[in-house]
Amino acid sequence: MSLATTADFLVIGAGAAGASAGYELAALGAVVVLEQEERPGVHATGRSAALFSETYGNAAVRALTRASRSFLTDAPDGFSETALLRPRGALFIAGEAELEALEALAAAERATGAFVGLSGEEVRARVPILRSEASTAGLYEAGAMDIDVDALHQGYLRGLRRRGGRVVVNAGVARLRRERGVWVAETGAGDFAAPIVINAAGAWADKVAGLARLGAIGLSPKRRTVAVVDGPDAAFADWPLVIEAGERFYFKPEAGRLLISPADETASEPCDAQPEDLDVAIAADRIETATTLTIRRISHRWAGLRTFAPDRTPVCGFDPRTEGFFWLAGQGGYGIQTSPALAQLTAHLIARSSGDPDPISAELSPDRLLKGSPPLASTAP
Repeated sequence: MSLATTADFLVIGAGAAGASAGYELAALGAVVVLEQEERPGVHATGRSAALFSETYGNAAVRALTRASRSFLTDAPDGFSETALLRPRGALFIAGEAELEALEALAAAERATGAFVGLSGEEVRARVPILRSEASTAGLYEAGAMDIDVDALHQGYLRGLRRRGGRVVVNAGVARLRRERGVWVAETGAGDFAAPIVINAAGAWADKVAGLARLGAIGLSPKRRTVAVVDGPDAAFADWPLVIEAGERFYFKPEAGRLLISPADETASEPCDAQPEDLDVAIAADRIETATTLTIRRISHRWAGLRTFAPDRTPVCGFDPRTEGFFWLAGQGGYGIQTSPALAQLTAHLIARSSGDPDPISAELSPDRLLKGSPPLASTAP
């Protein structure tokens, strides 16, 4: 066996989670990020609909998103040559059947003032193609923004390299063992060793835990389908993202066309997700039903996996069953917009810069998913 390359931290996965964690950890020590594909960001990161919304997700996700805004609006000097956020707005719409869901959204954000309530006429003034029966009322989130995902991801990767970190591609982990106080990852690109490993493998995170002889924590990859279609004849570039309150579809302007989705969540094994014709057809049908748009051609389609913990809250913290194994997984569809806060929290917890965990870190800890699981015996020889 070849001599392992050593570091202070091994990060498994170079998508948004792994790249952002690597960036923050590179300020603390030597980092190696291992990526199974030939380039970072092939899967979920490269297929995101790319919206920053402080009203999206459960309370923990919304808190992480709000904590990420300052980084995204005022990134460190040299991080990116372009703005990471651009104004977009988000418009939640409801027909009669969805009014209860719309009210629940409004109630959840009443204290923050994130939403402005709109009548049906006001909704259709903003997006004229909406049919009246699909837009009885609405909520407008002015603070929702488009995220330049590539600029953010590349900023993290450049930043970690500037700090001395290394990204190794074509380095899928085949074995992961702990011996003599360090984790050793065996990959096709060589062996790598560090006392702390960060599991940021997205849809593959439970499989990585299996390689480490840890049981799965119950992460569930879900396929989300997206397509791009021609927009209406009238100008629409400045429209907000439109999402049904019941989350059965959404659409938004994208590079001169409309990006559409049926907001599907289809259980999937970890894989290179591909769109299915039925899901694309469902998206087109739902949007044609809710609008006056006629969709004649699908110019592009894709799918990605959004991986959720059972409670739909991200997992961020050390596994209590062993030493030096840190989870950064289960970000669902919120991983891009929460990456600054989760990466900073990861570095904070690993550096042990405080004593007792604060409420948000306790809520994100893998402990909550492992109640009753006994500690594992040491894997050291």
